Amino acid sequence: MSAVPDIPPARHGHALLLAGIILVGLNLRPALSSISPVLEDIRLMLGLSAVTAGWLTTLPVFCLGLFAPLAPLLARRIGPERGILVALAVLAGGMLLRTRFGIPGLFAGTVIAGAGIGIAGVLLPGIVKRNFPAQADLMTGVYTMALCAGAALAAGFTVPLAQYFGSWRPAIASWALLAVLAALLWLPQVRHAHTLNSQAQAPARLWREPLAWQVTLFMGLQSSTAYIVFGWLPSILQARGLTPLAAGGWMSVSVMMQLITSLGGPWLARRARDQRGPIVLMLTLTAAGLFGCLYAPATQLPLWAVVLGLGQGGNFSLALSLLVLRTRNATTAAQLSGMAQGLGYTLAALGPLTIGMVREWSGSWQATGPLLALIVLGALIAGLAAGRDRKIGHD
Repeated sequence: MSAVPDIPPARHGHALLLAGIILVGLNLRPALSSISPVLEDIRLMLGLSAVTAGWLTTLPVFCLGLFAPLAPLLARRIGPERGILVALAVLAGGMLLRTRFGIPGLFAGTVIAGAGIGIAGVLLPGIVKRNFPAQADLMTGVYTMALCAGAALAAGFTVPLAQYFGSWRPAIASWALLAVLAALLWLPQVRHAHTLNSQAQAPARLWREPLAWQVTLFMGLQSSTAYIVFGWLPSILQARGLTPLAAGGWMSVSVMMQLITSLGGPWLARRARDQRGPIVLMLTLTAAGLFGCLYAPATQLPLWAVVLGLGQGGNFSLALSLLVLRTRNATTAAQLSGMAQGLGYTLAALGPLTIGMVREWSGSWQATGPLLALIVLGALIAGLAAGRDRKIGHD
């Protein structure tokens, strides 16, 4: 399942390509992180139950996994560059649809936006591997920083936008403009689009590679904690006594902290003998931040939100780095990206869904602590296996 051909990168246009990658990356999280700060307003206005409203935070993550396998198929027909342009158009359309036609439009738009994110997210790592082979780890960090920045912007500004417009609908629809801007900047890449050769279309054999499964499990489990935060952290902080504006603001600060370790994670990964040490460090920070937000005194919530962001930024950048470091060429990187994100995000979606159910049944966010501990422990076990210095064997 390949999405990007192995051909030498062009010498010209790298600056424009880099700008395009950054702007595309900025668009891959606002559709997710813009919902949770106004989720209570949406629930009350549309008369949704807590469980039904929780699906708005879970459904996009399911879509990331369900639609990821379409990325290689789309790339084989029209090329990965055109595939990303199509994904941006789908994303913008989905975010606009969420504000129309009541509950059906809200959920249909969420599915469509998730499809666009899932396709673009699979295609980009292979393009990075192909065009920046000598700086793949650094470029992975830059791309991850863009994702974190997009998430932080949406988390921090959606509530002020809703207050300015007087409604949550134009607030979440406004993020479609960012996707349109990215599509315009990406247009020059479409004129120089690459096509796939017959070798690149050969089916992958990653299903028989233990290392590929270890990378996939680490991607999925660490992503699960991230989407739990995107979906439920504002609600957790509000239950601890913060106002909706303050809760959204601290979630934005937490995500902004990810910018530091999203660039530092790949740097550590490249300079360490293997990636096990950095993985342990980042998961430890994540666990401390999660449990601090749940159980620490309310006055300490800002501290633990910062710690949580530092851990999660490193987790995600290390997971993306493994897609590059565990492969020898862009074709295999794209195949591993499709597997890790397709299956991994499907697994990750179970996290916010289950957390929401536990909260609904127990009436307490503190009751979700043991489940969060199991998710972090699973990520640690998978990360220690995937972090060893090896390559996918069939290369």
